[in-house]
Amino acid sequence: MLLGYARPYRWVLLLGAVLSLLTGAAGLALPLVARQLIENLSADRAITGALILMSVLVVTNAVLGALGSYVLQRTAESVVLSVRRALASYLLRLRITALDRSEPGDLMARITSDTTLLRAVTTDSLVGFGTGGLTLLATLLMMGIVDLPLLGVTLGVIVLAATVVGVIVPRINKASKQAQESVGLMGAALERVLGALRTVKASGAEHREEQAVHAAAHESWRQSVRAALWSALAGNTAGLSMQVAFITVLGFGGARVATGAIDIGTLVAFLLYVFYLMAPIQQVVAAITQYQVGAAAVARIQEAERLPAEPAFPAAPLPGPGAEPASVTFEDVRFRYAEDLEPVHHGVTFTVPPRGMTAFVGPSGAGKTTVFSLIERFYDPTGGRVLVDGTDVQDWEIPRLRAAIGYVEQDAPVLSGSLRDNLLLGAPDAGEDRLREILETTRLTGLVAQLPLGLDTLVGHRGTKLSGGERQRVAIARALLRRPRLLLLDEATSQLDAVNEAALRDTVAEAARHTTVLVVAHRLSTVTMADRIVVMDAGTVKAVGTHGELVASDSLYAELAATQFLSSVE
Repeated sequence: MLLGYARPYRWVLLLGAVLSLLTGAAGLALPLVARQLIENLSADRAITGALILMSVLVVTNAVLGALGSYVLQRTAESVVLSVRRALASYLLRLRITALDRSEPGDLMARITSDTTLLRAVTTDSLVGFGTGGLTLLATLLMMGIVDLPLLGVTLGVIVLAATVVGVIVPRINKASKQAQESVGLMGAALERVLGALRTVKASGAEHREEQAVHAAAHESWRQSVRAALWSALAGNTAGLSMQVAFITVLGFGGARVATGAIDIGTLVAFLLYVFYLMAPIQQVVAAITQYQVGAAAVARIQEAERLPAEPAFPAAPLPGPGAEPASVTFEDVRFRYAEDLEPVHHGVTFTVPPRGMTAFVGPSGAGKTTVFSLIERFYDPTGGRVLVDGTDVQDWEIPRLRAAIGYVEQDAPVLSGSLRDNLLLGAPDAGEDRLREILETTRLTGLVAQLPLGLDTLVGHRGTKLSGGERQRVAIARALLRRPRLLLLDEATSQLDAVNEAALRDTVAEAARHTTVLVVAHRLSTVTMADRIVVMDAGTVKAVGTHGELVASDSLYAELAATQFLSSVE
């Protein structure tokens, strides 16, 4: 699974591996040169050549080692970058159903802390295991050439250490995965609090929420400490095995020197190889332990990549001036948000012709906002069909469908950034003249004039520097800039004062002459201006007609008009 992320960089990784192997080869030659130096000293021969060769090998080892390390570290950063880009693109295409079942803070942890772990895994695990393993085999081969009996003693110690490490490794994997999951839970808990910090403060709940975040952080610490403990045991087992091997070789080799089986130069060369053997063994052990940590992170990344997502289509052009309005039809639509939840729609059927304004009214929970979510394909119906321009929305390319729609949500969210960024979010190519026209239409020119940097003023996190009414006007302006063929307004004027509401009501009426407007509204002043009204109750369409028709023929609408709407019947 990790190889898939590293595959695009396989040739650069191979270059780094080759440089690491050349570094190892230069190191492997040093004990042989050292043995030749000792033999020359014993035989009273010149040692200048051996000293020069040793110096060249040391310098070569240092240069190749530094270069190989740089290549590998740079490639590891590239792997992390590519995974973050791919995961970010995928998360932005998630179906809303997947987002409903996920914690945004946990998803953020997967793209930040989990991907960071791939950096070390790429170098320490993939390349480290390969180069360390090859260097280990080459070292053992050279030790066999120097003296086979001493090699046998060394291998016995290594096998014993490998058995112990094999028992430890699965525990590292388990602890690492639990630690990463705890980081995700901590991010989710923190995102939950920061997303509603005013409510938390107003409720005096800081201490309770603080405890929840601290508990998640402590659990992450506990699991990380467990993983660190097992990793330390694995690493120390490798180090201890080399010390045992050195003592064993020194004792057994000294006896062989005493019997004349080998000379002192051979024993020194073999002991140097034992010292040298420590690096590749620790590299292999570190690669195995690091892989367990990385495998846990990769598993979490792949879990995110398996969440339901929308197809990746290219961006679609926005409708131009004079584009034909869209029609909307619901045919016996049934829908529930999840299998364990009650249905929201029980066979909703209605038709909205092109052009004009249609208002949706009904008690809370009747399924009005869900109508808009189904049109936008945030969700798909469990039965029936939703058609736009006579075509099932599931047969539309999603970018083309949404390019035709302007949508103002109930809470009118505003993103962190400048006011200009927010207005142009859905129509980045809108010109200055068009922008000024929409600002005047939505009565935002006064706001822009008051801001210190005008349109380039930062609006704060989630638009906290704007009032609720200002955020609604920004959202309406953002939708109108797209020149939509279908405009969806969900309680779009609920936070406006009477003067601004009247002005924007006129704006909506003007828009309805050129496009199709669907509005969810509770104010009678908005509803009475609609060309048709769809009355919904308990997930069904109870009646369709004009205000006058429905007051006379539908008891629910008459009751809503008399008691629920904020304005009185004129």
